[in-house]
Amino acid sequence: MKTTQHAILPSRLAKRAPGALACLLAFTVALSACGGGGDSGSAKNTIGNNPDTKIRVSPNPTDNWTLVPAADVGMDGAVLADAVAKLPDASTHGMSSMLVLRHGKPVLEQYWNGYDKDTLHDLRSATKSITSLMMGVALDQRVVGSVNDTLSSYLAPLYPNAPAYRLGLKLQDMLTMRSGLDCDDWVRSSPGNEENMYQQTDWVSFYTKLQALAAPGSTTRYCTGNPVTLGRVIAVASKKPIPAFANEFLFGPLNIQSAKWAEFDNRNQTDTGGHIQMRPRDMAKLGQLALQNGQWNGKQLVSAAWMAESTRQHTQFTTLPDRNGYGYFWWRSVETVKSVSYDVIFADGNGGQYIMIVPALDIVAVFTGENYNLKKAEFPFELLDKYILAAVK
Repeated sequence: MKTTQHAILPSRLAKRAPGALACLLAFTVALSACGGGGDSGSAKNTIGNNPDTKIRVSPNPTDNWTLVPAADVGMDGAVLADAVAKLPDASTHGMSSMLVLRHGKPVLEQYWNGYDKDTLHDLRSATKSITSLMMGVALDQRVVGSVNDTLSSYLAPLYPNAPAYRLGLKLQDMLTMRSGLDCDDWVRSSPGNEENMYQQTDWVSFYTKLQALAAPGSTTRYCTGNPVTLGRVIAVASKKPIPAFANEFLFGPLNIQSAKWAEFDNRNQTDTGGHIQMRPRDMAKLGQLALQNGQWNGKQLVSAAWMAESTRQHTQFTTLPDRNGYGYFWWRSVETVKSVSYDVIFADGNGGQYIMIVPALDIVAVFTGENYNLKKAEFPFELLDKYILAAVK
């Protein structure tokens, strides 16, 4: 089995049918998602993150994580408890964690299938949203000038005369999956499909050699080469390896101590398109940071302007009409509960890796799971709607 990393497939994001929880009880053979980018094994030249190996790390003594009664944050504890109590067997639902915070306080934390609070989980393409945060930091630190800068202005010395530069490809085009290059992870025959990229030593070199299919900014195609190459831009511009950059400006201030990046190019580059491993509690910190418009403990880690710009809708995938759009490596959805609709901003990784942010209700929900390439990987959205949002009084 091969493990591609991206999270979203057209078949998996078909409009959710009512009663999916009841249907889940009857799952014996889960539906397999079609198309490219399934997360089914380990990408060649990627160092680390074997999905069959659970990595447990030392507890973080400064977690400051104490569950509070749901009533303390204006939620119905009985409804929230049903999110766990009414689940089918863990081998059926396939999730490995579910965490819920409101007003910055944890009200639910549950683990299954051999995972616990100190077990790392592969975020797959939810990593892309972390890359978006790092690009915001790079702009705030003025090591990157603007999203309107061209890719060639950063990488031409390393990859001269690359075909990807010919139409003036900008960083913003890459952030919105509109590079115009012949790259589509959802089409297996696409030359830039991530499966092809993983067979190469230098993925950035592979990306910059892709030919153009359309003008940059004109067509939206899901391509993991975009965040991978933007990671190289951040590293080149900051003169820091990605792990060091993230630790200094993001993970360090958030007290995220045990994240493990995957690598490629003989361990010379970092995979910023997927495969970071992280504890769910640390995923929740990233969600809370986004909910707080980039502020943490009174310090602005990422500018509020970037958080607003990166999470708003810039485009939409035509194959996913039920979604509200795509920002800079962040997804958007509208969830309706008791006839009230709520905007949801989320990071999404194949298999059911989610960081969900509901600004109107001051809620962060985190899920991890093992439902790779399966339609039931989207089951956490039903839990969000039926129990988490419904629990708000």
